[in-house]
Amino acid sequence: MKNLLLTFVLLFGFNVFGQNVTLDKAHAQLQFYAKHLTISNVEGKFTNFDVHLTGLDKGDLSKAKFHVVADINSINTGIDARDNHLKSADFFDAEKFGKLEFTSTSVKKEKGNNYKLAGNLTLHGVTKPVTLTLVSNGSVVNPMNKTNTHGFTVKGTINRADFGLGANFPEAVVGNEITIVSNLEFTENK
Repeated sequence: MKNLLLTFVLLFGFNVFGQNVTLDKAHAQLQFYAKHLTISNVEGKFTNFDVHLTGLDKGDLSKAKFHVVADINSINTGIDARDNHLKSADFFDAEKFGKLEFTSTSVKKEKGNNYKLAGNLTLHGVTKPVTLTLVSNGSVVNPMNKTNTHGFTVKGTINRADFGLGANFPEAVVGNEITIVSNLEFTENK
């Protein structure tokens, strides 16, 4: 009887304890912005990334867990020479540290649809705690495929110096504060 109960929980646990969802990669972005020469922003994105979301409960996001993995070699700022420089040992050192990884540790409701998303960010071989803003944009039934779809926006800033990125480039050239913006859609698995 114990084995039957355990099998039931393992097979149906996501539906009992939260929705089982998959990232809709066609409607998801992982972008960043950095100051250049203190007067403008340079934007970029990672084109190869995935986000696993578990424990999604529409009424209570405090149980949700986010796990993000991005391929550093997929960095794209629209300028090949700049992308190659960012991948080099001067910045990300993609050959040695090929991925960015974020694992959430807590989600706490703030006000309305805003939450504080805390977790550990590993970048350039350094792991540091970070706190980001998570906005729940709501849920709808996608009229094209008839599945429930959930939308989120994640925003925040990190200090590149905390991760040893571009240590030889002063803040007057590349700003230390890097803004992260990620728009995400997840579809419920049937």
